[in-house]
Amino acid sequence: MRAWRASLLWFDPDADHPDLRFERDGLLVAAPGADGVWRVQAIGAFEALRPRWPQVPVQDERGRLIAPGFIDLHVHYPQTDIIGAPADGLLPWLERYTFPHESRFADPAHAEAVAAFFLDEMRRHGVTTALTFATSHPASVDALLRQAQARGLRWIAGKVLQDRHSPDGVRDETETSLADTEALIARWHGQGRLGYAITPRFAPSCSDAQLRGAGELAARHPDVWIQSHVAENVDEVRWVRELYPHDRSYLAVYERFGLLRRRAVYAHGIYLDDADRARLADSGAAIAVSPTSNLFLGSGFFDYGAARAAGVTLGLASDVGGGMSFSPFATMRAAYTVGRAAVRGDGAAKLGVSLAPEDLWWQHTAGAARALGLQGVVGSLAPGSEADFVVLDPQATPLLARRTAQAASLAEWLFAFIMLADERAVRDVHVAGAPALQHSSNVDAA
Repeated sequence: MRAWRASLLWFDPDADHPDLRFERDGLLVAAPGADGVWRVQAIGAFEALRPRWPQVPVQDERGRLIAPGFIDLHVHYPQTDIIGAPADGLLPWLERYTFPHESRFADPAHAEAVAAFFLDEMRRHGVTTALTFATSHPASVDALLRQAQARGLRWIAGKVLQDRHSPDGVRDETETSLADTEALIARWHGQGRLGYAITPRFAPSCSDAQLRGAGELAARHPDVWIQSHVAENVDEVRWVRELYPHDRSYLAVYERFGLLRRRAVYAHGIYLDDADRARLADSGAAIAVSPTSNLFLGSGFFDYGAARAAGVTLGLASDVGGGMSFSPFATMRAAYTVGRAAVRGDGAAKLGVSLAPEDLWWQHTAGAARALGLQGVVGSLAPGSEADFVVLDPQATPLLARRTAQAASLAEWLFAFIMLADERAVRDVHVAGAPALQHSSNVDAA
């Protein structure tokens, strides 16, 4: 067993809202299970818990904050090298940058190199779980999940399905793509901490036969994930309407093919209507809110008020490379801004929401875990959860130190942290209890 002493922040994993727990002087105790994965045994006040385990070595992190490892609900690892590439919008950006770069992932060595860099960068920013797009090449999935397995990460990924409206080099063949997907499920899903996601790129890139096949795979493998994009951009929505004139909405296309269910996560969801939101809530499917990407590509503003009123499950995502940073703090800052500037799908302005700091943090941890159906597994430090956590330093920069020192309440302190922190505040990262990024060495058994 091992223990850590610090300020502790976590959430009730069973709550469908940010039920925050906090100990200013707390103790986190973890131990390995029979499968080798470390899990939280106890969490609470140091004075109450220390006498129960007097011989367990304690890592002294007083003055720092231990929180669950962040979860990124939607990210494209092959787009690591096109972050910040300029374009006039989503569709031109895909054509000019995304597809040419993704075509290089037919080379396993290239895929392996990018996967290694990507995972180390995510971990450096405190992200310990993510739902990840690969490319249309099976080797891209093999590379990413092999690298994730070597790092002990809980990671989910899938081969992109795109058999039409895509250039040579990334366009796949319908039957082969479905056979490859099933083979990848057999090879990777449930192997240790790894999972597979059936991954239609988006409705315009997939033929009816490919979407139908994806739905059949989802029915045969109900414990795998589904990931795609929906209602991100006005031009994209218009294109879907032209391609599917008989479907009620963009989301309805996925539903018709059996792709709307629990463990289905759709990125963006900006241009949804009330009927779409009701279907999302009823089905248990989730939205990955991607504010930095939506701002960068000029796609629009996610309507938190309408989504919350409808009971839509949601979480936060970087959406790299449309997103401009791997940092969960950058994503939370953008989410706050987007929430304040909410605009209806018809373009008319309306009153936004002011997202509380604990809500923003929840959306990137326990809320995202709930969207994945992994509540109580990751995203929380409640007893029984896997011991993925970050050690955060409020002294990481002079401004962060100065501002947090003057906070009059926990909410103000957390808000200042969200607004001012970056990867320099991520002091240590522990993956299933093991140090994955570590600067501290102060062990004190007292």
